Amino acid sequence: MNLAPLRLKKDQDRRLRFGHCWVYSNEVNTQLTPLQGLEAGQPVEFLSHQGRWLGSGYVNPHTLICGRLVSRDREHPLSGSLIVHRLKIALALRERLYRRPYYRLVFGESDGLPGLVIDRYRDVVVIQITTAGMERMREEVIRAVDKVIKPVCIILRSDTEVRKTEGLESSVEVVTGELPEALDVEEGSLRFRVPAISGQKTGWYFDQAFNRARLGRYLPAARVLDVCSYYGGWAVQAATQGADQVLCVDMSHPALEGVQANASLNGVGARISTLRGDAFDVLKALCAERERFDIVMLDPPAFIKRRKDIREGTLAYRRLNELALRLLSKDGILITSSCSHHLSREDFLQVLQRAARHLDRSLQLLEQGAQSPDHPIHPAIAETAYLKAFYLRALPVF
Repeated sequence: MNLAPLRLKKDQDRRLRFGHCWVYSNEVNTQLTPLQGLEAGQPVEFLSHQGRWLGSGYVNPHTLICGRLVSRDREHPLSGSLIVHRLKIALALRERLYRRPYYRLVFGESDGLPGLVIDRYRDVVVIQITTAGMERMREEVIRAVDKVIKPVCIILRSDTEVRKTEGLESSVEVVTGELPEALDVEEGSLRFRVPAISGQKTGWYFDQAFNRARLGRYLPAARVLDVCSYYGGWAVQAATQGADQVLCVDMSHPALEGVQANASLNGVGARISTLRGDAFDVLKALCAERERFDIVMLDPPAFIKRRKDIREGTLAYRRLNELALRLLSKDGILITSSCSHHLSREDFLQVLQRAARHLDRSLQLLEQGAQSPDHPIHPAIAETAYLKAFYLRALPVF
C-alpha cells in the first residue's frame, strides 16, 4: 500500500518515539508535506525530520490532532486484519480479568485502535467511532467484531460530540441483529438494565466498576447520598451491602426511573429513594434543611472538557465537594470522582483539601482508584489516565 507521507518538523518525533500516537498540526513540516489536499481519514505514513520512518496511521487536516499513528510495523498498516488482531489481543485481557462478558472491550489508543471504543454486554456489542480515520474503517470494524465476538446484535453509537470536530455526522443505528429492549449488565453479583440507545455514552460506566467494588468495606451505614446517580450503579451497591437508606440525585427522570427499576431487580427497592434536580441546587437545599449522611458519593460528568475550562471547572469541583462535605456527619465518608483528564490527581486532591479547610474539616485519604482495567492506561499517553476516585474520611478539624 502506497501511503501519503507526513514529515514532521525537527525534534517533533520525540513523542512518537516515546510511544505516543498523536501528531499535532503544528508539528508537521507543511513545506515538504502539505496537509492541504489530504482527505479527512486518509491513510498516511509518518516520517521524522530526517526522513526516518516512524509508523503509519491516518490524518485529518482539519483538526488540531491531525494524525494518529496506528502501526509501527511496515508490513501491517491499518486494515481489517490488523483490527481483528488487535481485537483478539484486547479480548484476551478482558477474559483474564472478568468472569462474565460485561466490559469495555476496546479503549481507543490504549488498545492500539485510536478513535474506536467498544463495549460488550454479553451478546450485544456497542461500537463508538470518534475519528475520521476510523470512520473510513467502519465496515472493517463491524466485520472484525462479528468475527471475533460473534454477537447477536451490534449497535453503532456514533453520537458523541467529538465527531463534530472531526467533520463527522452523528448517528445511532443497529448494524446487525435486532435492537434489544435494554442492555443487561452484570457487576459482581448485581444485575442492571440500561437503555440500549438512549443512555449516556455507550450505555454503562464500566470504568467505575472496580471503584464501586471497594464500597462494601465502608458499609453498613445508616444514610447514603448518591449524587449524579445515573442508573444506580453506586446506589444499588450501597443498598445491597447494608445501607439503610440511599437517596439518589440526578437531573434525568428516565435515569431515576431506572434507579428504582434496578433497585427492585436486586431486591432493595424499599431502601432507595430518588430526587430529581441539578446536583448543586439539590445539595444546597439539603444543606438548608440540615440533612446529614454517613456517606456521600459524587460521580459527576467532566467539568473540564478543554484546557480553557480548567479554571471554571476546577471551581465547580470545589463547590460540589464543599456542599457534599457540609452534608457529611462528623465521621463521614466522602467518595468522590473526577473524569476530567485535564485535572491531575494531585490537583484534584488539593481541590478537596481546600474545600475541607474552608469548612474547618480535616480529611484522611483512605483509598484512591482509577478506571477499571478494561480501560487500560497507556504509559506514554497521559490522556488515557483520566479517572480519579478518592475515598476520604471527613473529621472535625485537628
